[in-house]
Amino acid sequence: MQGLGLVDHSPNNPQPSTQLSTASNLVLIDNYDSFTWNVYQYLVLEGATVTVLRNDEITLAELIEIKPTQLVVSPGPGHPDTDAGISCEAIRHFAGEIPIFGVCMGEQCIFSVFGGRVEVTGEILHGKTSPLRHDSKGIYEGLPQDIPVTRYHSLAGTNLSLPDSLEVTSWIPNVNDGTQGIIMGVRHKVFVVEGVQFHPESILTEEGRIMLKNFLKMEGGTWADASLPRSNPQDKGFANGVNQTDGSGKGGNVQANNGNPKPSILEQIFDHRKRSVSAQKLVSSQRPGDLQSSYDLGISPPQISFVDRLRQSPYNLSLMAEIKRASPSKGVISLETCAPQQARKYALAGASVISVLTEPEWFKGSIDDLRAVRQSLEGMPNRPAVLRKEFIFDEYQILEARLAGADTVLLIVKMLNEGTLRRLYLYSQELGMEPLVEVNTLEEMDIAISLGAQVVGVNNRNLTNFEVDLDTTSRLMHKVPKETIVCALSGISGPKDVTTYSKNGVGAVLVGEALMRATNTAAFVQDLLGGSMINGEPQAEGHLMVKICGTRSPEAAKAAIEAGADFIGIILVEGRTRCVSRDTAQAIAQVCKATRKPNIRKAYGKLGKDNAASEYFEHTSDNFRRQDRALLVGVFRNQTLSHILEQQRTLGLDIVQLHGSEPVEWASLIPVPVIRRFGFQEAGLGRRGYHALPLLDSALGGMGQELDVASVRKVLQADEGLRVVIAGGLTPRNVKGILEQISDYRHMIVAVDVSSGVEEEGLQSMDKIRTFVAAAKGTFDDMP
Repeated sequence: MQGLGLVDHSPNNPQPSTQLSTASNLVLIDNYDSFTWNVYQYLVLEGATVTVLRNDEITLAELIEIKPTQLVVSPGPGHPDTDAGISCEAIRHFAGEIPIFGVCMGEQCIFSVFGGRVEVTGEILHGKTSPLRHDSKGIYEGLPQDIPVTRYHSLAGTNLSLPDSLEVTSWIPNVNDGTQGIIMGVRHKVFVVEGVQFHPESILTEEGRIMLKNFLKMEGGTWADASLPRSNPQDKGFANGVNQTDGSGKGGNVQANNGNPKPSILEQIFDHRKRSVSAQKLVSSQRPGDLQSSYDLGISPPQISFVDRLRQSPYNLSLMAEIKRASPSKGVISLETCAPQQARKYALAGASVISVLTEPEWFKGSIDDLRAVRQSLEGMPNRPAVLRKEFIFDEYQILEARLAGADTVLLIVKMLNEGTLRRLYLYSQELGMEPLVEVNTLEEMDIAISLGAQVVGVNNRNLTNFEVDLDTTSRLMHKVPKETIVCALSGISGPKDVTTYSKNGVGAVLVGEALMRATNTAAFVQDLLGGSMINGEPQAEGHLMVKICGTRSPEAAKAAIEAGADFIGIILVEGRTRCVSRDTAQAIAQVCKATRKPNIRKAYGKLGKDNAASEYFEHTSDNFRRQDRALLVGVFRNQTLSHILEQQRTLGLDIVQLHGSEPVEWASLIPVPVIRRFGFQEAGLGRRGYHALPLLDSALGGMGQELDVASVRKVLQADEGLRVVIAGGLTPRNVKGILEQISDYRHMIVAVDVSSGVEEEGLQSMDKIRTFVAAAKGTFDDMP
C-alpha cells in the first residue's frame, strides 16, 4: 500500500489522513531535488496516491496518457527556463484542466509560463525561515498570518514582471515598513494553479501539511469549479454600453462560489483596455483628432476586401492564421516571435487572413505588430487580409487599425450592447472594412445575423470560463444564412478538429497557438487542411538568365541575342566609357525587338494557385522571362527622374537599371520594371514593392572587380524570399566556378550580369559573349 511506513516527524499534524478519492492519480514531477521526497511524503500522508516522475524521463504525450488528477511540480536547482525539463510544458498543457501546485522552482515555472521573469533577488537563503503574509485564500485558507516558512532560494519572480493573469498570494514583508517584499506565492486568476516560493514540506515551516491538504481539496481546472474560493473581488462590471454576462446570453455577472460577484477574464481585459485607450487618447499625436487628420490625408495603407479574400483559398477551408504570443488560458506561447516574419510564413503557407492580436497585457501584442505585419506583406501578389484582433469598444480603435494597415477588425458581441455593436459595425464599413463579428451562443448569433454581418466567427472558447467546446460552431450553423461566411475560432490544433467543419459548411478556421508552435508552418497547414499549395502541373525552376551589359553596337546586340542572352544592357550615363549615343541606342533597341532568341524552350516558374499569396521577388522575376526576344535594359546613374522617364519613353526601354544612389521609391514612379544596384550591406535591398530585382555588385559596375562570394551567400541566407541578379568581375573562365560556390542558393539567383568580362582591349568580343552565355546557363542546367 502506498505510504505504508511513512512517518511525519514534524511537530505539526503527525497523523496520516484517510485516502482521498479526489487525489487518486496525482503526478509529482521531480526536478532532481532532495526535497521532492518531503513533498511526496506530505502528499501521501494527506491521502493522495502519488506517482513521481523525473523531469527528463517522460514526454508530454506520455504524461497526458497517465491522466493525472493533480499535478505538483517539485523544487529543484537552476533556472525554470533551462533546468526544469518537462515542468513548464506540463504546466502549460494542464492549466485549466486539473489543479496544479508548484514548490520553489515549481512556482518559478508557473511564473515564467504565464509571462513573468524569474531573476536574482539579491538575497541568498539556505534553510532560513521568514514570517509569511498571505491572502487567506486557496492553500492559505484557515492559516494565521506571519507563520514561519523555510526558504532555500536566490531566484524569485519579480514584482515588475508579474503577469496580469497571476495574482500575488503571499509575500515576505519589508523589514523597514512592512510593505510587500519578495513574492512568496502566486495564483492564476482563472485556473486552479498555485505556487509557493518557500518550502511547505520543510520541518521548519509551520502548517505546511495544511497547505498541501488545502491544495488536495481542489478539483477542476478553473476556480469556478474548485472546492476552495480563490478570491472575493468586488464586481467592477463592464463599462457603459457593454453586456454583463455569464455566457448564457441572458446577462448577469459571473458568481464566485461564495456567492459574491467576480469579474470574468473578459471583463478584466475590457476594463484594462478601456483605461489604456482613454489614456492613449490624451497623448499628443495619438489624440482622436490626430488620427482623423492622418486618415484624411489618405496615408492609410491600401486595403483589400476581407470578404473576397476569405473566399479565396488553396484548400477546402480558408485559413485565418493568428500571431499570438500569449493568452490568459495558455500563458506564454512565444514571446520571441517576430510578427512580420511569422506573417510571411503564414501568407506563403496559404493563409487567406492573418489575425494579429494587439492586446498588450494578456496577449503580449501591439498595434506596432499589426503595422509591421502589413508592411511585411507589401507588394506580395494576392496577399492575405489583415485582421486586428482586439477587444474593440470605440471607433478610435477601428480608425487606429485602418491607419496601421488593417483590412478588418473583430467585434465581440458578448462585449457590446446592440446599439454600440451596430454603431461600430457601421463605422468600420465606412472605413472600407467589413468586420468579423464574434459570437458564442444562439442568442449572440441572432444578433450578428440581424446586424447583417457578412462574416461571423463562432468562438469555441467560452470567454467567461475559458472552456473549449469544438462543437459550438457546428451547433450554430443552422442559424446562418447561406451567403454568410462562418469561421470557427479557438481550440483547433489538428486535422481531426476541422473534418466536421468542412462537412457542415464552415468557410474558415482560425488557428493560433498550434501554428505558433509548429516547427514547419507550411507542412502543418497542409496537414491541417489537406492538399498542397502547388498545382499538379509539370514544374521546373526557371533557367538562369544572362545580361550582356555595356553593349555599344547593333551588331554586338544581335550576336549576344543569338548566343542566348536574355537582356541587352546599354549605358546611358554621359561621361562613362561605354555610354552610347541616342542614335546607337535606338538602333540597338530595334535589334532587340526584331531578333528572335534561339532554342526557345518552355520555362516554368513556381506555379502557385491564383487563390494563394506568393513571394514578391519570385513574382517579379518570373515576369522577366520573355521567351521570344531579349529585353532592353537602360542603365542610369544619379540622373534626374525626368531624364530617366524621357529616355525610357524615347528608346522603348523594357527595363530601367538604377546604378547609383537613387531613392528606392523611384521604382514605383517608373512605368517599367526596375533593377537596382545594391552593395552587400546597403539598406533597402530586400524591400518589397519597389524595385523588381536587386543587383548585387562588388563595385559600381564595369570595373572588373570580382564578386565577393561570401558576401553573396550572407545576403541570400538572411532572406529566403529574395531573388537577385549578380555581377562583378564575371568572365567566361570564372563564371562556372563562382556559380558552383553558391549553387545551394541557385533558386534565388535569377540572372548574371557581365560587362568587362566579355571584352578584349575595350571592345566586346563575340566569342567571349557566346562562351560566357553557354558557361553561365550550363552551370545550373547540368546540376541535378
